[in-house]
Amino acid sequence: MKQNSPPSPPREKAKTQKPASIYDVAKRANVSIKTVSRVVNHLSNVGDETRKRVMEAVEALSYRPNLYARGLASERSFLIGLLCDIPAAGSGYVSALQIGMLSRCRKEGYHLIVESVDGQKSDLGDQVRAFVAVSRLHGVVLTSPLCDLPAVVEALESSRTPFVRIAPEKPLPHSIDVRIDDRTAAYDMTTYLIGLGHRRIGFIKGTADHGDAKARLEGYRAALAQAGLPFLEELCVQGQFTYLSGIEASERLLSLKKRPTAIFACNDDMAAAVLATSQRFNLKIPQQLSVAGFDDSLVAQVVWPRLTTCRQPIEEMAQAAVSILIQRSAEQGPFEKRLSHELVVRESTAPPEAS
Repeated sequence: MKQNSPPSPPREKAKTQKPASIYDVAKRANVSIKTVSRVVNHLSNVGDETRKRVMEAVEALSYRPNLYARGLASERSFLIGLLCDIPAAGSGYVSALQIGMLSRCRKEGYHLIVESVDGQKSDLGDQVRAFVAVSRLHGVVLTSPLCDLPAVVEALESSRTPFVRIAPEKPLPHSIDVRIDDRTAAYDMTTYLIGLGHRRIGFIKGTADHGDAKARLEGYRAALAQAGLPFLEELCVQGQFTYLSGIEASERLLSLKKRPTAIFACNDDMAAAVLATSQRFNLKIPQQLSVAGFDDSLVAQVVWPRLTTCRQPIEEMAQAAVSILIQRSAEQGPFEKRLSHELVVRESTAPPEAS
């Protein structure tokens, strides 16, 4: 006869630790809930000793404030938006901006939302308004060319959303801008190449509707004029700030009957493309062709030979933009923060070989 097996003991429910609440933090720090809220929202009127005690409780309990609740408590959003054009969304430049903004947002207790829009669409203004309305953004950082498009600016102004522009072409009433002097930076790089002895210097332009690209072209032309060298249309080729456009532009330059002895590209991605194209033409870098870029992005440091480039502090520019959005308001009037550039000389440039 089959015996029944003894009943299994009841399974004990897994214990899950409930996330700490603002009440737990207040109890541990022996303060009011309102005081905890002021500390985590980075508001004033809290003594240093009290703030320290609250932050120690936050750390001990691994407390993470609810983003929506923070917004309601402080009557403001803790979201910063980065708005970029679709063609630039995956570029090293935008990636560096994101890293810089994330760093500063994390330090200030904010969060970052990245959105790309099509600057060529007729409903551009509606795209921007929808992005702002859905996200309840505290402010927006604009990249080129969006920062110079009236539809974008009008959409943000009509929704009363503060914004900071990175490297715009022209100033605007009440605009807050962060930039380097792109014209002077390109002038310095071109002057450096001339100083090495180069007289035929090819130039790969950035995207035509970008203000920084226009300024760099002006700097290139100014340096040639200062040195008494002619500006030759055949040596100035349109690029799009992309690696592929750099390949196409460098093929045109290196196919010239009298090719340049140096090529200055408007960003590092296009300069890296010049290095790749030079191999197809069996050119030695830098002996037979010097190559220079712009930005000092990661690609400039990992290709070989490493790129001579003009460093703009992209991450620092992004951090500055976030800080300005948090600390300033449009009512304070126009403001420009200008950061310094630096010429970084590496193995991709040298005096031209003797004829």
